[in-house]
Amino acid sequence: MSLLAPDATAAMIDAQEIHGRSLWVDARHRLFENKAAVVGMFLLALIALMAIFAPLLSQYSFEYQNWNVVSCSPDWWPDTTVLCNAGGTHWFGTDSLGRDLFVRVLYGARVSLAVGLVATLVSLIIGVLYGAIAGYVGGMLDEVMMRVVDVLYSLPFIFFVIILLVIFHRNFFLLFVAIGAVEWLTMARIVRGQTLSLKHKEFIEAARAGGVGPAAIILRHVIPNLLGPVVVYVTLTIPNVILAESFLSFLGLGVQEPLTSWGVLIGDGANQMEIAPWMLIFPALFMAVTLFSFNFIGDGLRDALDPKDR
Repeated sequence: MSLLAPDATAAMIDAQEIHGRSLWVDARHRLFENKAAVVGMFLLALIALMAIFAPLLSQYSFEYQNWNVVSCSPDWWPDTTVLCNAGGTHWFGTDSLGRDLFVRVLYGARVSLAVGLVATLVSLIIGVLYGAIAGYVGGMLDEVMMRVVDVLYSLPFIFFVIILLVIFHRNFFLLFVAIGAVEWLTMARIVRGQTLSLKHKEFIEAARAGGVGPAAIILRHVIPNLLGPVVVYVTLTIPNVILAESFLSFLGLGVQEPLTSWGVLIGDGANQMEIAPWMLIFPALFMAVTLFSFNFIGDGLRDALDPKDR
């Protein structure tokens, strides 16, 4: 039993400051409770830092060639018949031109991650605006816009990118735009579906009754309330973009020398896999870890932002 009078107890309760947690704070708390997502964020941060500080992590430069150590295995490789012992430490061995593979994998991470992030940003901008406009306006405009999406869906994705690269030449920056310009279709469908469920909510009706124009409603009210599913899908789009760039580079239509990416390194390693398997193993391992990390983060965000689990 409380020793205080009821009035005194009520006064103490009223005097206490009650702190609440916003939905985003709650989602962040739930995300960091997901061990797989935390491990994915740690691995991604580690790979990104290694890529940024690549020149400081090895004594070899990106383009340095040593013909005395062509296709040499790492110094710790179990097969001693391919060891070169030419001085220095080649942690991942060397490629067919005598270049240090460790440095090239890290520089390849720069290109692959940059393509993934920038192309995803392009698809995000196009897909969100396109889907939000189609879903909010509705009617005949919605029908026409979504039929355009259906027609583009019927075209083979990779051949469409190849056509763009062939017509406009294989420009490094065009690669960002070309991949991003065809990755927005699913984003547009997701945003349109969410917009259809939002446009009849009370706060949208209140903004419309207050004289707010359609453009302002879309930018200020609709899109901010779509951030949850959009953020989740972004983490799943980046791996798809990295895979698309790697496939194009594997075919020789992506990044060209002297630049490199994981797709270029995997293509080179596939040609040498019988005599120099490390040339394939290490870039493929880095790429696989990155893709798994993004997918783990996406799963964690989906669970954290799911209102049904709150």
